[in-house]
Amino acid sequence: MEKKDKLPLITNLLYGMGDFGFSMNNSIITAFFAVFMVTVVGLQPGLVAIILFVGRSWDFVNDLLVGYISDRTRSKYGRRRPFLLFGAIPFGLSFILLWLSPNFDQTGLVIYYSLAYIIYEALATVVYMPYFALTPELTSDYDERTKLTSFRMMFNIIGSLTAYILPLLIVGNNWNLATSRSVMVMAIVAGAIAAAPIFGVFWGTKEKREYQTEELPKFWPSLRAAFKNKPFMFGALMYLATWMAIVVIESNLQFFILHIIQRQSQNLIIMVSIFVTAIFALPIWNWVSKNWNKRWAYIIGVGFWAVVMLVLIFMTPQTPFWLILVLCVMAGIGLSAGQVLPWAIIPDAIEWEEWHTGERNEGMFYSLVTLLGKIGMAVAQPLSLLVLQLTNFQSGQDVVQPPSALLGIRLVVGPIPALLLVTGILIAIFYPLGRKQHRQIVEDLDIRRAARRTEYAGKKPLPGTSELV
Repeated sequence: MEKKDKLPLITNLLYGMGDFGFSMNNSIITAFFAVFMVTVVGLQPGLVAIILFVGRSWDFVNDLLVGYISDRTRSKYGRRRPFLLFGAIPFGLSFILLWLSPNFDQTGLVIYYSLAYIIYEALATVVYMPYFALTPELTSDYDERTKLTSFRMMFNIIGSLTAYILPLLIVGNNWNLATSRSVMVMAIVAGAIAAAPIFGVFWGTKEKREYQTEELPKFWPSLRAAFKNKPFMFGALMYLATWMAIVVIESNLQFFILHIIQRQSQNLIIMVSIFVTAIFALPIWNWVSKNWNKRWAYIIGVGFWAVVMLVLIFMTPQTPFWLILVLCVMAGIGLSAGQVLPWAIIPDAIEWEEWHTGERNEGMFYSLVTLLGKIGMAVAQPLSLLVLQLTNFQSGQDVVQPPSALLGIRLVVGPIPALLLVTGILIAIFYPLGRKQHRQIVEDLDIRRAARRTEYAGKKPLPGTSELV
């Protein structure tokens, strides 16, 4: 019988809520920051690409440092939770810096927004990297982790939905008519909302004390351990491919709505249909994962999503709105699989690492995942903007895009994301860790930990651990 390390509903809820603020702010940035700089501020797409690349590239080092520091943190609050307590408010405040409209020339604007982005990403990392690293420390059960991740992704998707609703309610449906004042109001409201749930995670979760008694990990051995961990590397690359597809879609979806299907007045309905469907589809993928396995659930869900994205290139202003909504619902089903399943796979690799080496390096592992996500954003979003630049996309408000720019928008919303999703599927085919092997690993580790506790207490150690085949 498989031993269940079950979590109470309140822990699932409070932990899951923490991802709401991260998702909302990051989705607002991904979906509207480039639109804001191109339309309201008046920067060229190529300059915006530079800002995004600079801001995210610097953060590559920051992720690894925060992960390493949290692995070595020892406090009465645990290893991860102190970062949540002291980092929530600075995280919320830093978001506001991105949406100021200083009266600088083009060079000054590039410098300002690059620095503001660096500050935001640094303070966000201080909070969300330790938050992600809590997942494997709350439960070691294969299915419970999928459930826990499903709760997190439910709030993640709600956050993404809010990221579209909030700006549309405050700024308006049409960014061509947006004002600097309305954008600033949106930023203040979003920053405050994002910080609040992090305190709920702090008070609603409890780290296992046994992990605080482990030897302090060293930086380079921890980094090498991650790269030697085959399940982790496959899971991380699946996440990278999926996340890059999400980034490209989110970054250009507003351009698609404004210029391809020209449905500005129905913008909110389109966004709600995608993300509400994704929320209701989460139990489906949780069930598929539980009754089959995570790898095949990912392949089926993401493959379905790739097909839907390819169909989008045929949409025009004359496409019936009911057909657009059908495609939005189908995209939401695929999005749900792409959101929850890569994150549900990552924690299993940590037990694989502990079984092989006797060490746990959650902070380093999750910092590498978030680092890959930022590498993906630093590459995917600027490149998609460069595609628009090369296809002669016109910046500013109330402009008519040439046919070449319309083709560029179709490319960055349809075929390019589909190609990235297919890449994730090819990686998933060779993912090496299944349900049965993971269960054996967890049972084996339970015996080892019990033996260590007995030995520490001065009693006779338990028998040696079993061998995995």
